[in-house]
Amino acid sequence: MIGARDLFKIGIGPSSSHTVGPMKAAAVFVSGLAASGLVGRVARVSVTLFGSLAWTGRGHGTDKAVMLGLAGHAPETVDPDEADALAAAIAAEARVSLPGGSAVGFELVLDRTTCGLAHPNTLAFAAFDAAGDRLFTERWCSVGGGFVLREADLGRAQTGGTVVPFPFRSGTELLRMGEHAGLSIAGIVAANERALYPDAPPEAHLEHVASAMMACIDRGLRAEGELPGGLRVRRRAPQLLRRAEAASGSNSAPPHRSIDLISVYAIAVNEENAAGGRVVTAPTNGAAGVIPAVLRHWRDHCPGGGGPGGGGPGGGSGDGIAQFLLTATAIGALFKMNASISGAEVGCQGEVGVACSMAAAGLAAALGGTNAQIENAAEIGMEHHLGMTCDPIGGLVQIPCIERNAFGAVKAITAASLALAGDGTHHVSLDRVIATMRATGADMHAKYKETSLGGLAVAYAEC
Repeated sequence: MIGARDLFKIGIGPSSSHTVGPMKAAAVFVSGLAASGLVGRVARVSVTLFGSLAWTGRGHGTDKAVMLGLAGHAPETVDPDEADALAAAIAAEARVSLPGGSAVGFELVLDRTTCGLAHPNTLAFAAFDAAGDRLFTERWCSVGGGFVLREADLGRAQTGGTVVPFPFRSGTELLRMGEHAGLSIAGIVAANERALYPDAPPEAHLEHVASAMMACIDRGLRAEGELPGGLRVRRRAPQLLRRAEAASGSNSAPPHRSIDLISVYAIAVNEENAAGGRVVTAPTNGAAGVIPAVLRHWRDHCPGGGGPGGGGPGGGSGDGIAQFLLTATAIGALFKMNASISGAEVGCQGEVGVACSMAAAGLAAALGGTNAQIENAAEIGMEHHLGMTCDPIGGLVQIPCIERNAFGAVKAITAASLALAGDGTHHVSLDRVIATMRATGADMHAKYKETSLGGLAVAYAEC
């Protein structure tokens, strides 16, 4: 069962599939070397990136990620302020110090010609001795949201593990279980989380996640200057915030002020992500701004969230935060189990689209929606992202990714509002929308799926 700890992971930017996943795979590879007693014999390590990782890996920080992972760093603990310098030193010397071993040679290969990959985000690790003989190899796939699998395990049913009380696999099952048990969607997920982690209450983890999300917004609202990568994209969140705050104090405050603030929150997060800062996968780094922006909107501006009618923006209700994120977890799990949250597999509909669906469901729950209304909100959120391509200019998670998160957040609030205005009855189920998203992603040409070979990425180059 996919849970909150799977979907909401704290790491560094700019990409969960290109940065967080490869860093984790590299660290596990080194652990395998150590377990085999081979670390002391290694003279050189080679990493080969295939598919989307080869085409946009440098812009997404995959080269940095594998260096840091081989050196023993983890996404959730590495200092983002030191990460660039650590990776630059490894690249300059072409040597990396393996945990438990000495400094060995390092090379990175970008393979942009191999076809027929099991997954578009594939990377291969190989360790060699001083004579050039191959000691140890592994092939990994980064399947989105920081999830990694050995290539041989792709498509295999995962067996064993903890039995959860509500093993839902579809939206229909989720609604049926809720009705039979008399539980909200959040209650169902909470029960599963307690079974999976009996010694760690889900509320504590979710408070930690929410705190990291809010801290990311706050950092993004303070940071000025250009984003790295060569596009010369300037951070706009602080300026946009100042403009929105100035307008709120005028006699002609714009009616769209709340929309402006939601957009600013999302932009702040994704500018931090693009700069390699600490973010929360929600469910991916590329879509990391949607859920925090909607959660901040609920916390600061909705009755019950700590804003107007709730006592001021003092941090929000812990129960409400848990309800929001547990509900979002259920929706994200359905997409992960039945389709994909990887832009390299299904385009940005699997990233910002899924984040919008999760956020819409979470907000509907926090505002008192029924399970049927929550499922409707999630369906609306994805329905209007179907077919969205992933075409980052220059292979960087900047244009159109940053603004795209702002639009995803606004759509999520609209979706929740529409769903709460009804009784939960609607024509197209969430399950059908998920199936449609998966089919649309399969039909989408590879050049529109995180390769920067089509769409806006090419249009910009032609200007």
